[in-house]
Amino acid sequence: MKAAVLYDVNTPLQIERIALPNIENDQVRVRLVASGVCHSDWHVVKGEWPFISIPIILGHEGAGIVEEIGSEVNNIKVGDHVILSWKRNCGLCEMCQVGYPNLCDAEADQRVQPHLLNSGRQMDKFNGLGTFSTETILPQDVVIPIDKEIPLPQAALVGCGVVTGVGAVLNTAKVQPGKSVAVFGCGGVGLNVIQGAMIAGAEPIIAIDILNNKLELGKQFGATHTVNSSQVDPVMAIQDLTEGQGVHYAFEAIGLISDPFKQSILCTRKRGITVYVGHAPVNTPVDFDARILFSEKMVIGSYYGTCRPRVDFPRLLGLYKADKLKLDELVTRVYPLEQINQAFTALGAGEVARSVLDLT
Repeated sequence: MKAAVLYDVNTPLQIERIALPNIENDQVRVRLVASGVCHSDWHVVKGEWPFISIPIILGHEGAGIVEEIGSEVNNIKVGDHVILSWKRNCGLCEMCQVGYPNLCDAEADQRVQPHLLNSGRQMDKFNGLGTFSTETILPQDVVIPIDKEIPLPQAALVGCGVVTGVGAVLNTAKVQPGKSVAVFGCGGVGLNVIQGAMIAGAEPIIAIDILNNKLELGKQFGATHTVNSSQVDPVMAIQDLTEGQGVHYAFEAIGLISDPFKQSILCTRKRGITVYVGHAPVNTPVDFDARILFSEKMVIGSYYGTCRPRVDFPRLLGLYKADKLKLDELVTRVYPLEQINQAFTALGAGEVARSVLDLT
């Protein structure tokens, strides 16, 4: 198999030939067809997540076709089209039992994955998946069968960016129809927050970014108003658009604990809710004036869109088939695996909603 390997931070990924081990009884071998290029992968490349072991096969937003199954695998067949979930869960702990498998208490014990060997060297896979490769071996619980009518490049994006953004609205915040929403950041996740707000029936939906091309994408995905925060104070602009009250919900989808995060708190009304969706670099401090909480504002986090993959992935694809969820429009560019570094360059420059690797 071929894979894109990161050997050191701030260096280009290298395309390598890597041998796959034999599958175990509860494992599945998947021939990958497509992988999204996510900002989380970029965090690792930039050295912003030092807890990630290197060398590593990056990629965690993948879809493909099942090639082989172990003897103990249930509900998955050879030939199935599948999306991969990067969050394992035990099904037994308190969080799993009350419907929050994304917060599984036993995840650390469940993250053991088969390592890939390259000339005898162990190779980690990012988030246990390593989808910047042509094949991967996974435990059956992270392999989610889907309708074969769904194009796999679009389906791949559901495995992270789509469910993270839409889920933050529908699952975490539970936005109600007619409530106002502001979304800071119109990248891959932010666009999905915007379309999640549209699906929820929010009004108005205000998109905030520093790039006009991203704001245009925000409109395409359902924003009713846009604010270029490099030109105007976004808090004041949001106040003007909401009769001085502020929004009911604000979503920070950038991953910056600086101005955007503070602004996302300041722009909400009394008892407003700010949802932190982005992933900041490790050890980033949070600093804001606690007096703004006297109006009973709330700040909550959203992890993996508070999703239940076996429930939410098919539900999102059902919305796509009903023309209520935009997936085709998310795929801005398609690259072969050998051009993964060009895909990262486009991501870093803010040129794309989402790039997809064609792994066929």
